Amino acid sequence: MFLKTISVFVTVLICFIYSFSAVASALEVTAQSSVLMCADSGQILYQKNADQSLSMASTTKIMTAVLALESSCFDSVLTVGKEVEGVEGSSLGLRTGDRITMYDLVTGMMLASGNDAANAVAVAVSGSVDAFVALMNAKASEIGMLNTHFLTPSGLDGESHYSTAADMAVLAGYAIRNPLFAEICSKYNAKISVNGKTVWLQNHNRLLKEYKGLIGIKTGFTKKSGRCLVTAAQRDGKTLVAVTLNAPDDWNDHKKLLDYGFAKTQQICVVAAGTTQTVSVVGGVSNKAVCKTLYDLSYTASELLAEIETVTILQPFIYAPAKKGDIVGYMILRRDAEIIAQTPLVLAEDTAAHFVENKEEKSFSEKLFHFLNGWLTNG
Repeated sequence: MFLKTISVFVTVLICFIYSFSAVASALEVTAQSSVLMCADSGQILYQKNADQSLSMASTTKIMTAVLALESSCFDSVLTVGKEVEGVEGSSLGLRTGDRITMYDLVTGMMLASGNDAANAVAVAVSGSVDAFVALMNAKASEIGMLNTHFLTPSGLDGESHYSTAADMAVLAGYAIRNPLFAEICSKYNAKISVNGKTVWLQNHNRLLKEYKGLIGIKTGFTKKSGRCLVTAAQRDGKTLVAVTLNAPDDWNDHKKLLDYGFAKTQQICVVAAGTTQTVSVVGGVSNKAVCKTLYDLSYTASELLAEIETVTILQPFIYAPAKKGDIVGYMILRRDAEIIAQTPLVLAEDTAAHFVENKEEKSFSEKLFHFLNGWLTNG
């Protein structure tokens, strides 16, 4: 019996080791540094040298695009200046005096990796490249990129221009919550207008054609940094972010990482659509009304996460009458101070007002006035 038990234990152990080795083998990547993260919950599913400081090349432009989209001049048509002349590396071919929209500059950065477009964005937003770089570093600190320092808006190499795979995952997760950013970086082909003339661009990210559900985000390469790639993909309501820095085989690295992530994770529903609460009513037939959540509240993870909390924000009271479907509050999912999902709380039914009938007896003259008024009005 003892020998049989030992035999079973050894068999189970061998199976476990084999299974673990198979998973580890499936996640072997060529990248010097890598991270796979759930975009909404922030759960890290895989990491390799995630906090190692490395050059990140043109994936820098993710931050430049974010600041452009959040700027007050995003809807403007711009006249570019000398900042676009003589820029090293990839370029849109912009010249001093060219007229182009900010949207098209961002498109040129994200698809064709135009370094001249990045400089033009910097000057348009902050007045100078140096001032924009300061804004980039302030934004990095704000969103939790703790081991990053930007030196240029384009990603050209410099000794103090560095990030980590972990920080770039944070940036990508923040960026794709902006629908306009996601729209731009998911385009494989796009046309922009420079001085009224159409220019066609093709995205450097070939995974847009090769990987189902890919959203984007940005490629990068310099001799110092090697091949850098940040991607996001969505399937079955789950959104994942993958980062590789200095990866000789980055395309296949990302396919492996994303496949692993989609297989490992699930949508965890914390609050179902139709979950009810009550809200106080002033001036109603009833002093309470039922409200309900309009959508599911869920997040992507491999398991239930203790750091995700549910918060209800409800009006202290509503005035009657009120209609079914009126928004009276919100339920949100929050990680630390960051909202990762939310749903409105809406009234489940009409809320009638309580009217008090005036029982005071009208005088003869008041009755006569109302009679004549009604007769004249109705003919």
